[in-house]
Amino acid sequence: MTQWYQLQQLDSKFLEQVHQLYDDSFPMEIRQYLAQWLENQDWEHAANNVSFATVLFHDLLSQLDDQFSRFLIENNFLLQHNIRKSKRNLQDNFQEDPIHMAMIIYNCLKEERKILNSAQLSNQMEVGSIQNTVIGMLDKQKELDAKVKAIKNSVIDVEQDIKTLEDMQDEYDFKCKTLQNREHESNSMSQEEYKKEQMNLKKMFLSLDLKRKEVVNKIVQLLNTTEHTQSALINEELVEWKHRQQTACIGGPPNACLDQLQNWFTVVAESLQQVRQQLKKLEELEQKFTYDPDPITKNKQVLQDRTYSLFKQLIQSSFVVERQPCMPTHPQRPLVLKTGVQFTVKLRLLVKLQELNYNLKVKVLFDKDVSEKNSVKGFRKFNILGTNTKVMNMEESTNGSLAAEFRHLQLKEQKNAGCRTNEGPLIVTEELHSLSFETQLCQPGLVIDLETTSLPIVVISNVSQLPSGWASILWFNMLSTDPKNLSFFLNPPYAKWSKLSEVLSWQFSSVTKRGLNADQLSMLGEKLLGPTSGGSHDGLIPWTRFCKENINDKNFPFWLWIEGILELIKKHLLCLWNDGCIMGFISKEKERALLKDQSPGTFLLRFSESSREGAITFTWVEGSQNEPQFHSVEPYTKKELSAVTFPDIIRNYKVMAAENIPENPLRFLYPDIPKDNAFGKYYSRPKEAPEPMDLDCPKGNGYIKTELISVSEVHPSRLQSPENLLPMSPEEFDEVSRMVGPAEIDTVMCSAYST
Repeated sequence: MTQWYQLQQLDSKFLEQVHQLYDDSFPMEIRQYLAQWLENQDWEHAANNVSFATVLFHDLLSQLDDQFSRFLIENNFLLQHNIRKSKRNLQDNFQEDPIHMAMIIYNCLKEERKILNSAQLSNQMEVGSIQNTVIGMLDKQKELDAKVKAIKNSVIDVEQDIKTLEDMQDEYDFKCKTLQNREHESNSMSQEEYKKEQMNLKKMFLSLDLKRKEVVNKIVQLLNTTEHTQSALINEELVEWKHRQQTACIGGPPNACLDQLQNWFTVVAESLQQVRQQLKKLEELEQKFTYDPDPITKNKQVLQDRTYSLFKQLIQSSFVVERQPCMPTHPQRPLVLKTGVQFTVKLRLLVKLQELNYNLKVKVLFDKDVSEKNSVKGFRKFNILGTNTKVMNMEESTNGSLAAEFRHLQLKEQKNAGCRTNEGPLIVTEELHSLSFETQLCQPGLVIDLETTSLPIVVISNVSQLPSGWASILWFNMLSTDPKNLSFFLNPPYAKWSKLSEVLSWQFSSVTKRGLNADQLSMLGEKLLGPTSGGSHDGLIPWTRFCKENINDKNFPFWLWIEGILELIKKHLLCLWNDGCIMGFISKEKERALLKDQSPGTFLLRFSESSREGAITFTWVEGSQNEPQFHSVEPYTKKELSAVTFPDIIRNYKVMAAENIPENPLRFLYPDIPKDNAFGKYYSRPKEAPEPMDLDCPKGNGYIKTELISVSEVHPSRLQSPENLLPMSPEEFDEVSRMVGPAEIDTVMCSAYST
């Protein structure tokens, strides 16, 4: 694998460093064409030896001639022209000073190795951090596995001890009765024999008492271990899962499966159920035989209460919302519900006991015990339509979990008498509501009420409110972990840019294959925090700045601008965004800084900052590096992109000057990717014409087919000299060929590039 190939696999931040190494004195295209050969030469020796440098210089020219011949065979006029121009530039620059060329190439290769080493070190640090995190999670999982297994084994151990205790008690009871019977029989045993039997009974009693104490102590220790493990499950593992669920709801990494947590909860619940049965058995033994002080009599109530309390806590905590409320029409925007539109929600009991199957009837309620209904002026009230009860079972879930899924619920607003005023402190999309779910577990000697709530939801009445509603869901789940804090937006907290930037990137990565990189986030950070902030990670952003205030001098807020761009990407630019063709978020100043040192015709794609509905434009550079000129086309919105795909717009774009033929100024996607290489696979292909004898071909309608092409009109002074307009794209060459004969082209080429 060549060093050059390895470099091309690096992240954009390292590729940018590679681009800085090459300019017109030694162009990157030569590095690309002759990668293997260049890396096999001793340029360090050549940089200190003029004879060797001269030999390598001529070898390099020969290599370029060989490459030219390959392009000649392929009949690739554009690449033939480019490589001849590169050869001529090398001759002009290094014919008299080949050592200078050797020094340039040696330094480039050395800097490339530094960049590779830097990238590898960065990757090792990232991998190390990820590995440590994964190892930590696996260690924690193994630890919990061991603790849960220990509980299960302890229960089995106690079970055996109780059987032993029962046998000991039966034997003691038998011996006592036997001695009593013999005592009543005359002359059946001597006094010494009687005393000996009494001594044996006393020893048996002491052993029995010791065994009772041992069993009771083992149950106490078992409950201590269970309480500790259960606390870790409820207060750590379950809390972490709920936090991951919040993160996943707003576009973050998918939440881990609940199955592992369910296994732990179920084993602990089964163990506690067995302990309850064991305590009943001890109570039966106590009823058959007791004494003072009996350890069973002394401890049974405390142990029963503690076991019940642990089981109740576990079963109540295990009742969770597995899938938060969501409209099937908007699966990537959960927790925003529209009145009159069906939504789904799924409940799950992490304690999977067979005796609970079809025994738990769940009821759903809206805004139960929500104080905001009375304390917040203008707070809306809703009714739930559809079947609001469901029985939990193991058959409907693909993984056999004990679950209940509501699929056909709707919300309808309660209309109050009189007109509703908008004088309340919260707008519609800042009002937070909740769904509550109730059920009751009933078993012999056991009645437990179960209840859980969804994450806060936003209820809208018009789909146009969806973006603002989603912004509220983002802000809440980014900054709050209390699902009952429905007054959150009465005084919404500030968000740190470090956190908000991550959430913004999720909005892109959750609907595409690519999130936002550091440069894109830096531009957005400056937009929210101001140009002097540099996108500081510690910068604080108020809710109003994110979603309510107009941004800078525009007539729309920041979030609605982002939302418009997201919609544009999803519907019209998805493939280009996934491929990394769109730089997207970049300031005009940074745009010019990137383009000014590039070849004429280099362009980049960015999103318009002045369009609320989302728009994309391209900017290209032309002219010399000393006096570069930049041109941006009027942004394309969904209206234009619905008519013509963006790759076709780029392919066919023309600029028109008076008395000049149209030209396409776009040649290289930044930094140096030939336009057709970047976009060619997305160009529309014309349908093949039907064969003359094809009887099934559609008949013409009498019209000549047309094609939409974007054309910009510019002043003739913008056009540069013919030398600067080259190299030409294949489309431009075809255009020239139609107007100028082959003989004239050959004449120009021979006179311009003869060596």
